[in-house]
Amino acid sequence: MADGAIASGPSGGAGRAPLTRERVLGRAVAIADEKGLGALTMRSLAQELGVKPMSLYHYVANKDAILDGIVDMVFAEMELPSAGGDWRAELARRAASARTVLRRHPWAIALMESRSTPGPATLRHHDAVLGTLRGAGFSLPMTAHAYALLDAYVYGFALQEAALPFDRDTAPEVTEAIAAQFSPEEYPHLVELTVGHALQPGYDFGDEFEFGLGVILDALAAALPQGMGRPGH
Repeated sequence: MADGAIASGPSGGAGRAPLTRERVLGRAVAIADEKGLGALTMRSLAQELGVKPMSLYHYVANKDAILDGIVDMVFAEMELPSAGGDWRAELARRAASARTVLRRHPWAIALMESRSTPGPATLRHHDAVLGTLRGAGFSLPMTAHAYALLDAYVYGFALQEAALPFDRDTAPEVTEAIAAQFSPEEYPHLVELTVGHALQPGYDFGDEFEFGLGVILDALAAALPQGMGRPGH
């Protein structure tokens, strides 16, 4: 039902769409996407929904419950690895999906592992990744190492990417302006990398993601017991 549809209920009466927990959390995600997490308060959320702040408490207990809910919504957008597929391909797909989702919701990066009451989508996500690693033949300690390493890389890359002062379209102009401040005599290696690589046609910082992920997956594959992690094993 559209936000402007006529309805009544806890939303505040006729003339507004009825509130649901999903609608409340969806609007909270939209606020965080558009204005940043700092702009998300019970008051701002109620204002966006056109209701009194007290109406929200029918659906979320407090601000922490909102944060729990929107983190779970972000996890729900990420593709789950399939336990029946090739572990490396499945984890690469999951990592690429997580990066894409975090590019849509960069505010979520700092919250992903911070919630003490994770929701069902979060738990399904964690369990699927752990199941894929265990199914590949990793021991429990190596599963813990692999999971921590993969998440550190994915979240760290997403954080770095979100902080860059340029996107793919503006990268050449911004990079060239930054490089103009480098003295070849003082910073010869920075100049070499910038001119010889970053300013070359087709350069995209995002391409570094696949390279780094490949290095990590290669190292994990080498840590598997001999014969494990291959199709049919």
